[in-house]
Amino acid sequence: MKITVKVGLIFAAIWIAIKMVLFYTNVVGYDVKVPVLLNILCILLAISVGVFKLKRQQQEATSLMTDNKSGMTAGVPYALVVSVFLFFYYEKIDTNYIPHRVAEITYVMKTRLDDPQELKRLRAENEDFEVMTKEQIYERMIQGPVNTINAKSTMVLALLALLLLATLNSIFVAVIYRKVVFKS
Repeated sequence: MKITVKVGLIFAAIWIAIKMVLFYTNVVGYDVKVPVLLNILCILLAISVGVFKLKRQQQEATSLMTDNKSGMTAGVPYALVVSVFLFFYYEKIDTNYIPHRVAEITYVMKTRLDDPQELKRLRAENEDFEVMTKEQIYERMIQGPVNTINAKSTMVLALLALLLLATLNSIFVAVIYRKVVFKS
């Protein structure tokens, strides 16, 4: 197995361990900012460390595209493992998160509709809402979030976001290593 793939899998395991520690200690509760920031840091470190270790092993000079590809071979396994973990995490481990998130959205929607000015603004923005009752508007507005907040959509969105992040980080790390660290 390539060193970059190993590094990507190691950092994925590190992030999973951190996520589980945060879950069991309940330090951050339902706040996702800390795990997301740590996820971004871990994928950046996976790419950086993977490319660094590979470049230290290689004897011959490489191109920018080769370095970018090396970064992607660390980032893609990381993204796949973390995304699949997130599916099982929200489906089997933290089963209260999705109902909690739906309840939060429901509360915000009801609060917005209880404000007469906000209701008036919503009716002005959407002509379908002009003839609907407040309850009908609520039912229409809540359909989207309730249908899209689930473990499967979270996995797909995480995979897309992490792959994009891996691509961008690979480019930036390759450029920085070529221009600053290894000066080739």
